[in-house]
Amino acid sequence: MRTRLVALLLALMAAVLLALGIPLAISRAAGTQQHVARDRIDDTARFAADYQTTMVADDKAVTAPEATGGIGTDRGGIEMGALQAELTQYDDVYGIRAAIFDRAGNRIVASRADYVLPDDPRARAAFAAARAGHRSDDPGQIWPWQDRRMVVAVPVIHRGDVVAVAFTDSPTDKMRGRITDTWLFLGAGEAIALLAALLAANRLTGSILKPVQVLDKATHEIATGRLGARVAAAQGPPELRRLAKAFNEMADNVETVVEQQRAFAADASHQLRNPLSALLLRIEELGLSLPAEHLDTLDGVRDEGRRLTHVLDELLQLALAENAANTGVDLVPLDVAALVRERLDAWEPVARRRDQHFDQQGPRALTGHVDPIALGSALDAILDNALKFSPDGAEVTVAVASVGGRLEIRVADRGPGLDADELRRVGDRFWRGAHHQNVDGSGLGLSIARTLLRAGGGTLDFAARDGGGLVVTATVDRAG
Repeated sequence: MRTRLVALLLALMAAVLLALGIPLAISRAAGTQQHVARDRIDDTARFAADYQTTMVADDKAVTAPEATGGIGTDRGGIEMGALQAELTQYDDVYGIRAAIFDRAGNRIVASRADYVLPDDPRARAAFAAARAGHRSDDPGQIWPWQDRRMVVAVPVIHRGDVVAVAFTDSPTDKMRGRITDTWLFLGAGEAIALLAALLAANRLTGSILKPVQVLDKATHEIATGRLGARVAAAQGPPELRRLAKAFNEMADNVETVVEQQRAFAADASHQLRNPLSALLLRIEELGLSLPAEHLDTLDGVRDEGRRLTHVLDELLQLALAENAANTGVDLVPLDVAALVRERLDAWEPVARRRDQHFDQQGPRALTGHVDPIALGSALDAILDNALKFSPDGAEVTVAVASVGGRLEIRVADRGPGLDADELRRVGDRFWRGAHHQNVDGSGLGLSIARTLLRAGGGTLDFAARDGGGLVVTATVDRAG
């Protein structure tokens, strides 16, 4: 969410910078060209004025020969030579071609002896406008990627008529370079502004989303069973503070309901044990006075009583496991392989009674980060389930392995197994397969194992075994 919000703010900032930067770049380019164009127009107008002065001098020389004692001078030739020298020097210094053309476009005087009117639509249009008496005011914007020359034409007016056109043909490399430099400077400025906006947006979104992240973390903790997780209701804007307050109230109510349910299960299990034990004692006492033909019925009542006692014990154990999952457990480094061997030794007498045996596989030592009591109790529930559903003389495989940063304890039996639908439900409270109803049990063993493992950050998974049977995989964290 933070990335998307930063991207949105950055996109808006980029749009604002582009909306401001593009017109500014165009304006700066136009301003640079206008400065150059005014300079060229002034120079061209000066050349037109110089040529006009030359024409006036020629007129005076023709109409007043007596001023020289009746002998005509080459005053016009001297003025034309000075104009020629001025145009040539202008071209040498600035690299700008300059010329005076007559109305037909023929060269009168030019900075280069071979220079003619360019055969270019813009040059022809400028020349035609000047011949009509209009000077070049707008040569058209030249962009940095356009390798064009700037042409300027100014009419030479003598006695009210356009008699010639002063013309300059300028390269635009330096002007386009200055425009490019200006654009690069503007682009660098906008990049810096965008970077500053990115840093500001990142900081702003961080401060805005921090309460949301805290709320998300608390929600995850509650979803994983840590019902005591809460958030500080004094962080963030008013809307988030109200949300945090409502969240805490909801969490308090949920925790209260769950604690009441857990306490009821524990109390009910505990309170029912005493009257049930008393009932079993009365049944035993009653059995002493029953005739022999009713002893089979008495045995059935005893079995049901013992089964009910077992169910109550497992309910109490499940309540204790859920309480541990809620309050947290103390995890310590432990040799998991050694713990597995210990629990196998404890269950060996049970296996021998049915001619079953264990096949332990894997390393002799694997250290995990676990709660010893919780893991041992979970293993007891898993091994009890494996022996209970395996046939007489069967082998139960127990393998310990390290997979990445986790330790796996796989218990594979040779029981009847479960189909795909049953695999999705195994581990649920009080659930038993349709074909296993005649096997002693309450359906709480694997549920207790899963709850105990979850309290220490572990998991319990189920899969079908090739050839028939069930594979139960307990996963815990590996130490170091």
